[in-house]
Amino acid sequence: MTSYSEQNKKAWEYNAYEFWVEQSGKPAERAEKILKDPVGELKKYGAYFEAYEGYEGVRVANICGSCGKKAVPLAVLGARVTVFDISEDNRRYALEVAECAETSIDYQVCDVLEIDRGRYGGCFDVVFMEGGILHYFHDLHAFMDMMHCLLKPGGRMICSDFHPFTKIKDILELEQPSSGYFSTEVFEGEMAHARFFEDEIREKMPKCSYRKYTLSEILNAVIDSGFVVRRLDEHPAWTNPDVPGEFTLVADKTGEE
Repeated sequence: MTSYSEQNKKAWEYNAYEFWVEQSGKPAERAEKILKDPVGELKKYGAYFEAYEGYEGVRVANICGSCGKKAVPLAVLGARVTVFDISEDNRRYALEVAECAETSIDYQVCDVLEIDRGRYGGCFDVVFMEGGILHYFHDLHAFMDMMHCLLKPGGRMICSDFHPFTKIKDILELEQPSSGYFSTEVFEGEMAHARFFEDEIREKMPKCSYRKYTLSEILNAVIDSGFVVRRLDEHPAWTNPDVPGEFTLVADKTGEE
């Protein structure tokens, strides 16, 4: 595991289980909400699965799947989901939610760049990520190479992330520092939910190591890894519908490989 991965792991295991209980409810409460409307819990991402092969029997690698907020709804809908995430606390909450929802997910705690290629290479119909994860990886080409490896020939990557516009302005109000758009700086910053804690706890929380990317860096890493780009959608910021806050990129691994 890289030194920055170890740093990020410490941050994502600091009071994480307690945070999810407070923010998302006890596992049984979260499961009840998911069961009422699993497609609704997927939000805009449901359309991307339905445009591909739907859910039933589709094998999904949920990258940095955190507390299972998308993995469990996918499993309820019939997908076979494996989460790859760095946090044991995230795993605990996600598995408890899945159990309460009377479904199951596989959850592997690991550095995503060190996923066992022999075990998981060519296993998945879809690799799926959302919620802002690319900035946790300092080598985007290595990350996209791993995504390509995990997919079966003909498989699809659904990659949704914070729009690179957020590099230059904290438009999503995540309380992270801004930089020049073309900056390649690696920097330390608070982990995603630090802002929800009291200042006394917030000051003690481990920092994450970040590297933010331009849109061209992301697209070129996808293309260089052998993907064929099928679609790029930009989504308005939840704080301001007039500016971009997120994007979703859809890319396929060709069937000839």
